[in-house]
Amino acid sequence: MSDDAGALGWGATWRIARRDLHAGFRGLRLLFVCLFLGVATLAAIGSLTAAITQELAARGRTLLGGDIEIAMMQRQIAPADLAMLRRLGSVSETIRLRAMARALGPARSDAPPAVLTELKGVDRAYPLYGTLRLAEGRYAPLAPDRVVIGQALADRLAIGRGARLRYGSADFTVAGVIADEPDRVGEGFTLGPVAIVSLDGLARTGLIQPGSLYDSKYRLRTPPGTDAPALRDRLEKAHAADGWSFKDHGRAAPGANRFFERMGQFLSLIGLAALVIAGIGVSNGVSSYLALKRGSIATLKVLGARSQDIARIYLLQIGAVAALAIASGLVVGALIPPAIVALLGDVLPVRPGFALHPVPLATSALYGLIIAYAFTLPPLARARTQPAAAIFRSGVDPRRGVDRRTFARVALAAAALVAVALGTAREPLFSAAVLGAVAGVLVLLLALGWGVARIARALPRPRRPLLRLALGNLHRPGAQTGALVVALGLALTLFVTLAAIQSSLSAEIARSVPKKAPNLFVLDVPVADAARFRSLVAQTAPGAALNVVPALRATIVAYGDQRVADLKQLPDGAWFLGRERGATYSDALPQGSDLVAGRWWPKDYAGPPLVSLDAEAAKVLNIGVGDTLTVSVLGREIPARIASLRKINWDTMGFNYIMVFSPNTLAAAPHSVTATITMDKARDGAVTRALLGAFPAASVIAVSDVIGQIGGILDQMAQAIVAAASIAILAGIAVLVGAIAASRQSRAYDSVILKTLGATRWQVLGTQALEYGLLAAILAAVALALGLTAAWFVIVQVFDFGWAPDWVQVLATLAGGALLTLGIGLAGSLPLMALRPARALRTL
Repeated sequence: MSDDAGALGWGATWRIARRDLHAGFRGLRLLFVCLFLGVATLAAIGSLTAAITQELAARGRTLLGGDIEIAMMQRQIAPADLAMLRRLGSVSETIRLRAMARALGPARSDAPPAVLTELKGVDRAYPLYGTLRLAEGRYAPLAPDRVVIGQALADRLAIGRGARLRYGSADFTVAGVIADEPDRVGEGFTLGPVAIVSLDGLARTGLIQPGSLYDSKYRLRTPPGTDAPALRDRLEKAHAADGWSFKDHGRAAPGANRFFERMGQFLSLIGLAALVIAGIGVSNGVSSYLALKRGSIATLKVLGARSQDIARIYLLQIGAVAALAIASGLVVGALIPPAIVALLGDVLPVRPGFALHPVPLATSALYGLIIAYAFTLPPLARARTQPAAAIFRSGVDPRRGVDRRTFARVALAAAALVAVALGTAREPLFSAAVLGAVAGVLVLLLALGWGVARIARALPRPRRPLLRLALGNLHRPGAQTGALVVALGLALTLFVTLAAIQSSLSAEIARSVPKKAPNLFVLDVPVADAARFRSLVAQTAPGAALNVVPALRATIVAYGDQRVADLKQLPDGAWFLGRERGATYSDALPQGSDLVAGRWWPKDYAGPPLVSLDAEAAKVLNIGVGDTLTVSVLGREIPARIASLRKINWDTMGFNYIMVFSPNTLAAAPHSVTATITMDKARDGAVTRALLGAFPAASVIAVSDVIGQIGGILDQMAQAIVAAASIAILAGIAVLVGAIAASRQSRAYDSVILKTLGATRWQVLGTQALEYGLLAAILAAVALALGLTAAWFVIVQVFDFGWAPDWVQVLATLAGGALLTLGIGLAGSLPLMALRPARALRTL
C-alpha cells in the first residue's frame, strides 16, 4: 500500500501543525537564528554590491566624463586625429600629471614644504557630463592664473579661497574648493589630492617637458542614438598600433567595477559558507525539536498516523519558521546597505540611494530555502520512518541512517546549491574552487569528528571516574561530536588564518620598509639634468643612497606571433597588457632583480633591440628567451628580442619594471629620469625643499605617504573580510549551541542517573568540563594546522612575502577559541545541574 493511502489532507495536517507550534517558536529558535543570519548576510552583501555596481553603470557617462574616452601617455593627440574625433561629436581634452603644490605666504610651522597632488588641466568644454561643484560659488571656466583644489589639499596646507599656490614656475590664486568632481572615480587610483587648472594655466607651469610623465585624455560626447560601444570598437581597431587606451560609459570605472564585483563575489561565497555551516545548526535544531516532540510523534503513530502525516505536520511547522526566518533575513539584508553607505560614504566610490535589488534578494532566499530543505530532511526522515518503539528508545539508542529516497533528495538539493552558486557567479571557476575548498574542509572535519569518536571508543578506560565519563561522552549514543568538531573547527581555523595573515603582513612591512624601502621617490627630472640632480642630493644629504633610472612608457602590442589587438580575451594574469606601462633601459642588471634565464647585454652593446622581461610576465604570455616582444613607444612600434628573464623582488619598493631594454633601443626617445633616495629620515624635508627649488617640474613622493594610503585600503578590505567572516563564526557558535541542545535530552538522562548514584552537581559539571576541554584541545591543534597552511599559501604563494606570523597572536586566538568552546559547553550544562532526579525521571 502506498504511504499516501489514508493520509490526512493538507488542511487537517496544517490544523494539527498550527496547534502544536508554540507561539514563541520554542524548540525552533535555533533554526530561525541560523537561517536568519545566513540569509541576512547574503542579502546584505549582494544588495550592497548590486547597488554600487548599478550606480557605477547608471552614472557611467558622468564618471567617465563622456561616452567614449581615448587616453595616451607622454604625448597629445595629433591635430588630424583630433579633427576626426570632433567630427564624431563634442570633445573635451584634459591632461593629468603628478605635481608638487607649494603654498605662498605665511604657513603653519607644521605645514609640509610641498604636497604631492594630481594636477589636472581642463579645457572650456569640461565637463561634458555632470557638474563640477565648488563648496562656495559656482564653477566657471578658469582663467590661466586660477586653480580650484580638493578639500584634502586645502586641509593639508591650511588654505582656502583666495590663497596663493605655486606649481612649477607659475603662481595661482585658489578660486574655490572642490565639493564634487564628477569624473573622479573614472580617473582611477591617485596618490594625492586633486587640483584643477585650465590648459593654458597648465602650460604656464612648465611642467610639460619632453619625457614628462603625464596622461592626455579626450572625452567624446556622441550624438543621441549613437552606439558608443560599437564606435569604441571601430576606433580601437583603427588605431590599434597607436598605443591609445579606450573606455566607454558602460565600463567607466573598470577598476572600481572589477574590485567591487570580485570583492562582492568573495564575500558572498564567505556568506554562503556561513549559511552552509548554519545548515548544520538547522539540522541540529530540527533534531533537538523532534527529540522534544518524540512523545507526540510516537503517540500519533500509535493512534494510526501514517509516516506521510508525520512528515507533513512537522515539515509545515519547520517550513513556517524557516519562511519567517528567510523573510526576516531578506528585510534586514535589504536595509543594511543604506546604513553601510551612510557609515562609509567617504570610502565608497559612489553613494547609491536606497533601492530593492530583486536578483540578490531572490538568490539569497533560494539559498536559504535549499539549505533549510537539505538539512531538515535527514532528522525529519528518521522521525518519519522509525516505528513508535524505536522513537521511545531514541534517547539511549538513536538511529542515524536515512532512507535512500531522503539521501537522493539531499544530494539533489546539494547539486541545486552548487548550480545556483556557479550560475550566478561572475567567475565560475573561482567560485567552484572556493566551494570545493569549503566542502573539503567540512568533509575533513566530519571525518575528524568520526575519528575522534572511534578513538575515544577504542581507548582504555581511565581509572578516574570523571575522566572516564568525559571520554565516554565523546562516543556515547546521541553524542554530537561530529557537529561540534565541524562548528568549532571551521571557526577556529578561520580565526587562525586571519591572525596569521595579518600578523605576517605587519611583520613584512615592519621588517622590509626600514631596511629596504627608500625615503623618497623623485619623478620627472629632465634627463639632461641628471648629473646636476646627483650633485644636489649629495650636497644636501651626504651619504644618501641614490638610484637613478630612465623612465618611459611603452605598450606591448605583440608577443611572439600574436598581436594583442587580435586577442578576444587577455590571458589570465596579463594585467600589463592593454595599456601603456612603465619601461626603462639599462646597461646593467637593475637593483631588485635576479637574472633567471638568458644573459645580460654588454655595456657597449649596439646591435638589434634587446629586452629583459619579468619571468612571471613571460610565463603568463608563454614566451621566453629568443622570442620577440613588440612595443609601442610614443606611437612608434619597436620589435625587440627577449635576451633574458628576471625575477623582480617587488617588496624592495624601488623602481621595478617588467620591461628593461638595451640602452641603444630607447636612449634617443624623449624621456625623463626617476630616482629613489635612501637616507636619514630627518633630512627628508631639506632634500625635498632643495629639489623643488632646483627642479620645479619634479615631483617628490614620500614613501611613508604611499605606504599609509595603501595600508588604509588594505585595512578597509581586511575589515570587510573580517566582518563577513564573523558571520561564519557566529554560525559556528549557533551550530555549537544546536549541538548542545540536540544532546540535552540524553545528557539530562545521564545527569539524573549520576545524581541518583550519588554524584554531586560539581562532579556532573566537571565531567562536562573535561569533555569540552578534550574536544577543544583536539580542535585547537587541528585548527592551528589548517589555519597556518591556508595563511602560508596566501602569504608566500600569493603575496610572495616572508612567512613571519606572530605566534603570540595566533596562540592567543587559539586559547580564546578554546575558552569560548569550554564556556559555551559549560553554559549549556548549567541547566542540567538544577535537575531533580525524581521530577526528571517522571519526564524521561
